Amino acid sequence: MAATQNKTVETDTDVGAFIDAVEHFGRREDARILLDLFKRVTGLPPKMWGSSIIGFGSYHYKYASGREGDFLRTGFSPRKQNMSIYILSGYEDAAVKARRDAMLARLGKHKIAKACLYITQLKNIDLAVLESLIRDDIVYMNAKYPQ
Repeated sequence: MAATQNKTVETDTDVGAFIDAVEHFGRREDARILLDLFKRVTGLPPKMWGSSIIGFGSYHYKYASGREGDFLRTGFSPRKQNMSIYILSGYEDAAVKARRDAMLARLGKHKIAKACLYITQLKNIDLAVLESLIRDDIVYMNAKYPQ
């Protein structure tokens, strides 16, 4: 079976121009705050992934099915309805899940999906807890996918 590639790939789009073009003022301002937070926590430059995801770092994955590709290590997307934050990897590990669940309980108003954290407004969450979640995710990703 031939390997398939991820459809969302790193692009040369300017991150600052992308954020400046975010229509919703509050989402645009929250994106600027997250941009600074992710740059500080990861120490990595931001890169656009696809048309709307701001990523920090990348990793190569390969599944038993043959599917493989590259994807962002961590990042976020200022979507119309909410801010999607890609920091919830590692839930297959019980210790990681327990630690993350404890942090999420202190975070504030949010929703989660498999690998995404959804936040409507940053003012509704504890940014120090979000920073801890980002750091925890980077540690997990760096251990699972060494650079």
